Amino acid sequence: MLEMTQEVYMNATPGDRLVIKSHHVGEHDKVAEILEVHGVHGKPPYLIRWSDDEHEGLIFPGSDASVERRRTRPTAPRNKA
Repeated sequence: MLEMTQEVYMNATPGDRLVIKSHHVGEHDKVAEILEVHGVHGKPPYLIRWSDDEHEGLIFPGSDASVERRRTRPTAPRNKA
């Protein structure tokens, strides 16, 4: 019997956050801001800045990573004139 699988690709834009889950009890997740996207259509590698020490580097995230979208500012209501 053949199983259908779907590959899910990471997709990001500058300003999004990259979160890497901790592998050990008591350790915090690692969080970084995505500064640049070097792959096609939002795919890795990403130039990131770690939130804990502000170190910058290029990363190909693994399966323990996820992207949190940048929150957009709410738009002001338009005046109907």
